[in-house]
Amino acid sequence: MLKFLLMVFGRDKENGDVSDEDLMERFRDGDARAFESLLERHERKIFNFIFRFVRNRELANDLLQETFLRVVKNAKRYTRKAKFTTWLYTIARNQCIDALRRQQHRRHRSLDQPSGKEADGPTLLDRVAGKSPDGLERTDAHEISARVSAAVDGLSEEQREVFVMREVMQLKFKEIAEVIGVSENTIKSRMRYALENLRRALADYAPTKATDPSTGGQT
Repeated sequence: MLKFLLMVFGRDKENGDVSDEDLMERFRDGDARAFESLLERHERKIFNFIFRFVRNRELANDLLQETFLRVVKNAKRYTRKAKFTTWLYTIARNQCIDALRRQQHRRHRSLDQPSGKEADGPTLLDRVAGKSPDGLERTDAHEISARVSAAVDGLSEEQREVFVMREVMQLKFKEIAEVIGVSENTIKSRMRYALENLRRALADYAPTKATDPSTGGQT
């Protein structure tokens, strides 16, 4: 469906320096090719965002298509009241919530896809293990993956949602607050509790000071 939309609206390589908001206003006002630039900029990120919610690739693809179809359908009503990305993430989040409610559950599963499959783009495991200067053994990476997944799954739904949006999707606290519909202070509080709970759950992975074997003391 998204490829079909690209075919319909065409490809435009001249909008690299144009803001999302300007592109959306151009699309709203009849510049159909501006949609293609928005799609190219945000398709991957929105897929990853949705995937973190539903943990099902087929469903995530369906919701991705529905999200951008909603953008098309609601283009005439778009106004520059907030950042385009805030509006877009709000649509995507609502699609996820509706889908999970239809399935009679709403919960976050592991940040790594079951059966060893990975979502497009870096996972939380990549963020934790991928920056080691000397690398990690595969068994260590799997152990960290399982522990991190369990720790994140152990968070409350509200804390988990904020953690994913902040640390995985790199949204600002203000943007998260606008998407979820609560105050920025509430978002910061949920994030603080999430980090505290994760630190406790992963306490044995905390860095320790090295011991000098010649003195028996810490260096």
